[in-house]
Amino acid sequence: MAEIKIPLCVPDIGEEEIKAVEEVLRSGWLAHGPKTKKFEEEFAKYIGVKHAISLNSCTSALQLAVFANNIKEEIILPSFTFAASANSIVTQGAKPIFCDVEYNTCNIDVEKIKELITDKTQAIMPVHYAGQSCDMKAIMEIAEDKNLVVIEDSAESIGGTFKLNNEDRKTGSFSNGCFSFYPTKNMTTGEGGMLTTNDDVLANKFKALKAHGVESSTFEREKQEKPWLRAATFAGFNFRLCDINSVLGLMQLRKLDQMNNSRREHANYLNQNLKHEKIDLPVENSECKHVYQMYTIKLAKEINRSEFLKRLREKGIGASVHFDPPVHTQPYYQNLGWKKGDFPITEDISERIVTLPMFPQLTREQLDHMINCTQETLNSF
Repeated sequence: MAEIKIPLCVPDIGEEEIKAVEEVLRSGWLAHGPKTKKFEEEFAKYIGVKHAISLNSCTSALQLAVFANNIKEEIILPSFTFAASANSIVTQGAKPIFCDVEYNTCNIDVEKIKELITDKTQAIMPVHYAGQSCDMKAIMEIAEDKNLVVIEDSAESIGGTFKLNNEDRKTGSFSNGCFSFYPTKNMTTGEGGMLTTNDDVLANKFKALKAHGVESSTFEREKQEKPWLRAATFAGFNFRLCDINSVLGLMQLRKLDQMNNSRREHANYLNQNLKHEKIDLPVENSECKHVYQMYTIKLAKEINRSEFLKRLREKGIGASVHFDPPVHTQPYYQNLGWKKGDFPITEDISERIVTLPMFPQLTREQLDHMINCTQETLNSF
């Protein structure tokens, strides 16, 4: 019998994506053109917002959200995230204020947010971990009460929802939504991101800032009397997405719900069959639809995680860790005054969490192999 190998993630790219990219390559319009505009329109409709602005990464989306909202002081965010969340704050001249997370969901602890608000707080940046929304009802209530901006780091939760006022709202629809299309995410453009908003003024500012401060795109200017005129209204950046990436995203978006449903089915099967006294399985809150960008387990404290990962990988299971070390313990942020011991739940999770393979094309044979190998490895301790 052939050895079964299961990578951590495999993008679900089919012939329809390959054909669409080929058509763009043959069209002669490779930059930010008609496919990018169409992608933005369909993405905005999918999320349920007025505007979606395509970008070259989620990090660019986070940076623009900070910059365009004129935030120069404190933003509260979890330390249990990828460094890009905090980096986007620092690089725009603002200050990250780290917050601890809930053990079950690994999402920011709302009660802890309240304790951190000062007269310098300007925004909250919830990070929807692994495909599950933060408590957006409580976060939006805090933001409204304290007049704070909300910047949703939705990199890991495309298609995930939170129930607010009996309506299932997609993450990224509550305020400034920031999305990633990296190949490990629920849909991909290779590299890319999106910024969503219902604010017309902010949307125009985002559009200009992403393209050197020029308010109209090359595609839009072609319809004008003098398309060669380009005047900057802001000192902007070059954060644009090209049509090659955009058409890939367009095709991915059209099958996103199908891919997310497969992830949920796989996660449900794992939850039913992977039970073991030495691990905690992921938890889905009743208000949320979890889309399992990652499937994570937490090991019992007595298990050596490095050895556990090594043994799993020897069995062909491409397991990994997301995230360790937490941002507040990383060298740059320690230089800003943060230290180990500041956030006990974050640090506990970071030391014990393991990411198992998760992608739509997983077969029942692969899932069973992953379950058996994980349980065998746990028993070996």
